Amino acid sequence: MSKRKISRRAFIGEASCAALGSMTLYNSLVNLGMMTTAATRPHIISTPSDYKAVVCILLAGGADSFNFIVPTETSEYAQYAATRGSLALSNSATPPQLLPLNYNNNGRTFSIHAGMSAVQNMFNTGKLSFVTNIGTLIEPIANKTEYNSGMKKVPLGLYSHSDQIMQWQTSVPQSRSAVGVAGRMADILQDMNSIPEAAMNISLAGKNRWQSGNETNEFSISNSSTAATIGYSNYSSGLSNAVYLNDRKNKALDSLAAQQYANLFHKTIGDLNVTTSESIEVFKVAMSNLVPLTTTFSATNLSNDLKKIAELIKVRSFLGAQRQTFFVSYGGWDHHDDVINNQNVMLPIVSNALNEFNNAMTELGMQDNVVTFTISDFARTLTSNGNGSDHAWGGNSMIMGGPINGGNIFGEFPSLSLTSPLNLSNRGLLIPTTSVDEFYAEIALWFGVSPNDLSYILPNICNFYSPTCPAPVPSGFMPIGMFS
Repeated sequence: MSKRKISRRAFIGEASCAALGSMTLYNSLVNLGMMTTAATRPHIISTPSDYKAVVCILLAGGADSFNFIVPTETSEYAQYAATRGSLALSNSATPPQLLPLNYNNNGRTFSIHAGMSAVQNMFNTGKLSFVTNIGTLIEPIANKTEYNSGMKKVPLGLYSHSDQIMQWQTSVPQSRSAVGVAGRMADILQDMNSIPEAAMNISLAGKNRWQSGNETNEFSISNSSTAATIGYSNYSSGLSNAVYLNDRKNKALDSLAAQQYANLFHKTIGDLNVTTSESIEVFKVAMSNLVPLTTTFSATNLSNDLKKIAELIKVRSFLGAQRQTFFVSYGGWDHHDDVINNQNVMLPIVSNALNEFNNAMTELGMQDNVVTFTISDFARTLTSNGNGSDHAWGGNSMIMGGPINGGNIFGEFPSLSLTSPLNLSNRGLLIPTTSVDEFYAEIALWFGVSPNDLSYILPNICNFYSPTCPAPVPSGFMPIGMFS
């Protein structure tokens, strides 16, 4: 990591940002080299007439997603049940453990976990789809033989929480990058928004890699943030000297911002103080103009996070926003033990939150302008360790929104046999057949990224369509086919 990046990250972590959250940064001083690079890229920045938002939900811990969606054709279900053993969901239990999807692909049928009835309804009504056997890849790996040959590049720290959760956010599995996919998109598209002080990237989960760019960063809030609580809080009016204390606080901040610094790092800190204050004021104004939603949300943290995102989308005009990304984390999926009982509790929370957010987007008339998806560190072993499952690789994600070809299962749902050519061990560790790069590429193109800029957003993308890398990505590059 460069000295420049350490300086910036140290400031974010150690200055008063703990109270503020992270923020959009003026990086004209910190990132001069990156700005030069950006200036030479062939992207065209313009003010679009439409609004688009992307919402990323991280299921942190490595979700056992082969119990999210289950094959039900007779022979495939028999294989699923044989491989999963005590972790298998029954297709004949009362009450049901599986809910059928309205889907048939040449005789292949599927059901989902019974705790996801809202997801079932959204899938069956064309509002949500699954992406199967997706994971981090540097380049395609066709089978176990190729993997074992040593001729193919493999992600660093495979099966490691810290590495895989990072790689899903950066899509650079060959290095431990500090720059993420949404951060790079913001580097290019931030100027589409008319108020520079309002960050394009907003996090409900604090500092994250996905939204960290070379030239931009995320603005972090909580689901309880209001106009009164964003930023530096004033001293309570209940204090006898509150007016004096608030006046001194404001003068101190103004003094910091007004300093003339001889040193580049200190000057950068001064600029950050100015930028942070300006960002906070913009968000305060926006939240003060919020008219409450009528959509009802459950009293879970995930639902409240998505409610806050819906509120920010509602006040987007006060943020000058034409493009926004949002990041949410729902942790606790590292189920080495008690997979079944844990998922019976947690999957309804996910399912209901997604449905409530979809209802809110319908209320706002934004259902065709917002795409929401889930990611996780990795999937888990197909076989049981006795009562749970362990770290694996390829897994399943959900993607939701009006622009999506809903009611589909994208990618290649794999054989769950332990003799599958994609399986790397007797535990059931599947090589992904759809890359994170391909997944994000389609989202980025829909979001407004030029095909010529995809290789900046996703440095490995050309590995998945062209033998000559780097190269311009074709305008119709949609190998998964998620978008209408």
